[in-house]
Amino acid sequence: MSRKFVREATFKALFQLDFNFEEDRREYSENLAIETMFDDNPRLTKKDLAYIESSVKGTRARLEEIDAIIAANLKEGWQLPRIMAADRNILRLAVYEMKFVEPLLPKNVVINEAVELAKKYGTDDSGRFVNGILESISK
Repeated sequence: MSRKFVREATFKALFQLDFNFEEDRREYSENLAIETMFDDNPRLTKKDLAYIESSVKGTRARLEEIDAIIAANLKEGWQLPRIMAADRNILRLAVYEMKFVEPLLPKNVVINEAVELAKKYGTDDSGRFVNGILESISK
């Protein structure tokens, strides 16, 4: 599968976890979201699944730090919970990929893919919004 397709599946798993996450059953919740992506996309390879698992668990493990980075780059008066869930999870994945994946992925690639996801799953303004936040974070 293409990295773009795998990134989209990762976003969907993160989005699912935003609504169906049980802290006392963290591993179960994460594994269920990841397995759902595999069940929904049987063409995913073991390598694809490994990337999804690594990205979902990595993003969730660093969620507080990632959310703080995003919040620090919001306009005055905005707070993370105010951001649409799709945009919030696209931003989370992109920040994880820009800051924590080794080797670091090219920021322009991460930003472009995030903007494309935002256009597909967000509102008419989501692409510009995600682009602006990620450009600010990338500096």
